[in-house]
Amino acid sequence: MLCFPVRTACVALLGLALLSVSGTGNAQALSLEDCRISAGPGYPGIKARCGTMMRPENPVDPGSPEIAIRVAVVPALNLNPENDPIVPIAGGPGQGTVEFYSSYAGAFEPVRRNRDILLVDQRGTGESSRMDCPIDDDALLFEGEFSLDDTIRFIEECLETLPHDPRYFSTSVAVTDLEAIREALGYSALNLYGVSYGTRVAQHFARRYPDATRTVVIDGVVPPQIALGPEIATESQKAVDRILARCVEDAACNERFPDIEATFVAIVARLREASLEVSVPHPNTGRAEVVKFGEAELAGAVRLLAYSPTTIALLPLFVHEAGQGNWVPLASQYMMTAIAMSDALALGMHNAVMCTEDMPFLERTTIDVDGIAASYMGTFQLDALEAICTTWPRGPIDAEFKVPLATDIPFLLLSGDADPITPPRYAEMAAVDLTNATHLIGKHQGHGQLGVGCMRNLVAEFVNSADPLAIDAQCMERNFVMPFFVDFSGPTP
Repeated sequence: MLCFPVRTACVALLGLALLSVSGTGNAQALSLEDCRISAGPGYPGIKARCGTMMRPENPVDPGSPEIAIRVAVVPALNLNPENDPIVPIAGGPGQGTVEFYSSYAGAFEPVRRNRDILLVDQRGTGESSRMDCPIDDDALLFEGEFSLDDTIRFIEECLETLPHDPRYFSTSVAVTDLEAIREALGYSALNLYGVSYGTRVAQHFARRYPDATRTVVIDGVVPPQIALGPEIATESQKAVDRILARCVEDAACNERFPDIEATFVAIVARLREASLEVSVPHPNTGRAEVVKFGEAELAGAVRLLAYSPTTIALLPLFVHEAGQGNWVPLASQYMMTAIAMSDALALGMHNAVMCTEDMPFLERTTIDVDGIAASYMGTFQLDALEAICTTWPRGPIDAEFKVPLATDIPFLLLSGDADPITPPRYAEMAAVDLTNATHLIGKHQGHGQLGVGCMRNLVAEFVNSADPLAIDAQCMERNFVMPFFVDFSGPTP
């Protein structure tokens, strides 16, 4: 989520214009037809009902051109479902919700027993008037260094080719689409599930439309008062430090990878001296390719490895191999991650959010510049975001957007104590004025909890009861944590 440093600087805020509209106007008709949705080519299809709603690009301008919003409904298993669906909201910002849901559909099956799944590709993502800055994969991987000047040129070129006005793809505008769709489909209220950036959308929808919000689950929480950007590097460094410290405490991991913490420091220092050229098989073609691998590429590889317990288990092995001169595992990870991120995220929508809702709210005097510079990610990502947002136009933002939500709507907040971008303290910041909320923290878990252990059942129980205090989370103590790989065959038996 939220940017990561490849050649474009990001492939995962003082807006002066305010949205004054308080509703969506007259409800529109929205017809749905049988369809199949999927996570992409080669993935199995899921039966759904699909349609398109036309929405004004600028909701407060009667003469605004229209954009298309993709809608899909996966019917409940119960033939007489409740009239308040579950609404997944994807992260990024820039990932389409239909693709996100299709990738994790199994995690939503318990909550689908009695409720439809309502899927809306947020404006600018997926098939909802996608706002993208196309990136050539070969240029991304094989064409040398990429400076901040190159980043600005890329962004200027992107702005010239976008099909719509990028100002109107902010969160404050996007929530009006979801409410219009709820009205059009006749649902009484929504049960929101937001992950990562999607937690910001869910909180703001609940703020804007409390009567249309029954329950909210926010997973990997972005609190309203935080301007994302500066802490990405320092939080990721803390997460990596905790992972490597856990390896030291694990007898098998420590025996196999002695001095792993010092090894990581050494490989970061090595790549800061100069980039390497590493021959690795291309993840799409299998052909051997020579890729430049430097500080930024290391940051991209390590940061995403730290997101999930299954990939966390590989990190000490990959660091050890690099320390022994074998850079192929980390370079291969970077290639896979860079291509996947450039395909999954709509960079234009991503920039619209970051340059409206985050970067204008940075307080340079409070930023730990020394800590960012000392982290394995360094300052490049923050520098690049600031450069992008000097060019990218700001969009509308509601007046109370950056204020913690104060409500008695039932909330369930989910965190992983090894999350490299949204640590548990972020959820506590978001919950400061939530009077009907419970916060669950997964031990040794990363970014996103819905698919971990029994969490899908706990979420279903919460949505059914709308009572966060009734959750019995004892099952979380049995959640599996992937042991560290001691070689490429896997963990110690």
